[in-house]
Amino acid sequence: MDMNANQVEAIVKQVLSSLSAGNVTAGSSASAGNGTVPKTAHVAMLTSLEHFDIKEYPIPEVGDDDILVRVEGCGICGTDAHEFKRDPFGLIPVALGHEGTGEIVKMGKNVKTDSAGKPVKLGDKVVTCMIFKDNPDITMYDLNRQNVGGADVYGLLPDDDVHLNGWFSDYIFIRGGSTFFNVSDLDLDSRILIEPCAVLVHAVERAKSTGILRFNSRVVVQGCGPIGLICIAILHTMGIGNIIAVDGNAGRLEFAKRLGASDSVNFKDYNGVEAMAEGVKEKFQGHLADFAFQCTGSPAGHSNIYKFIRNGGGLCELGFFINGGDATINPHFDICSKEITTVGSWVYTLRDYATTFEFLKSAKAIGLPMGELITDKYPLSQINEAYRKNLAMTGLKIAVLPD
Repeated sequence: MDMNANQVEAIVKQVLSSLSAGNVTAGSSASAGNGTVPKTAHVAMLTSLEHFDIKEYPIPEVGDDDILVRVEGCGICGTDAHEFKRDPFGLIPVALGHEGTGEIVKMGKNVKTDSAGKPVKLGDKVVTCMIFKDNPDITMYDLNRQNVGGADVYGLLPDDDVHLNGWFSDYIFIRGGSTFFNVSDLDLDSRILIEPCAVLVHAVERAKSTGILRFNSRVVVQGCGPIGLICIAILHTMGIGNIIAVDGNAGRLEFAKRLGASDSVNFKDYNGVEAMAEGVKEKFQGHLADFAFQCTGSPAGHSNIYKFIRNGGGLCELGFFINGGDATINPHFDICSKEITTVGSWVYTLRDYATTFEFLKSAKAIGLPMGELITDKYPLSQINEAYRKNLAMTGLKIAVLPD
């Protein structure tokens, strides 16, 4: 059907008028990039073991202290994978996703700055950190010495009448009392990596507290999944140049070298832990490690790591974010007679988040390929496939983006 210019102009004006009035069809989850916010959001809800359903919920009214964020992406964490397979925290049904980031599309009148005092406005890019409970010490940003274990985290919250509680969604509803940071100066891939990088910033800070980890230390990093690889990158940006990566995947060991490892040990090339220890020693020109990071989450990995460390050396154990089972060690040979100084590390503090932003900028400045840690990106509608890819361990960091 032919239309004249006046008819075309009338149709265009009608469409523009509809958009400016915010007339969005109920049930639409369209982007708010044109200044409108839909009435509902799609949420990936884990409804049973190894199965998400895409649910649709009304977007709540934003209160004076609240923020509505349009999700741009979220990584799948190892903890998410455990929840997907086993529901160890008993949260099902639950909206998962805690490695997320997005854009502020609505905010309450009392929201002026982020948790570091940086001004925020509509359109800024943000990440969340924690939701405080009733512990007054953990609310002190500058003096905080406690990790996130004393608070709740978006993506690991029991379901409620809001539902928009995790980053595997079109929108996430950030309630008053939460901590969040303006990270508009970082690209999307860097923002997706903030949460796992904060885990390693915290681990390295814990390691430094022993007084053993220094500029010229010989360091072993055991386990080259995303956690171990990020650990290597952080150590490299600190100027530590003698890092041996230990893993059984040749591809991951090669990537470890691109992130700063000076050499690697593939445990598949050795018969037993004593032979592996000799392999580490050979890579360090006849020395054992001054310090080791155990990143595998494997009880056998923990049992082995002591063999790679010199007398008087140090260990940071950070692989066990959930109960992974018991490990067998010999306290005399592994700890006492070697006088090993051991620290545990679990998640992060608020201060570690602020440090993480600077690490990511430094890593980019020196050319580390951090973005290549994100090997696969899936749309929200394919989140079950994304999790199966994660469990297959054929990629590194798997990310989920809105459809």
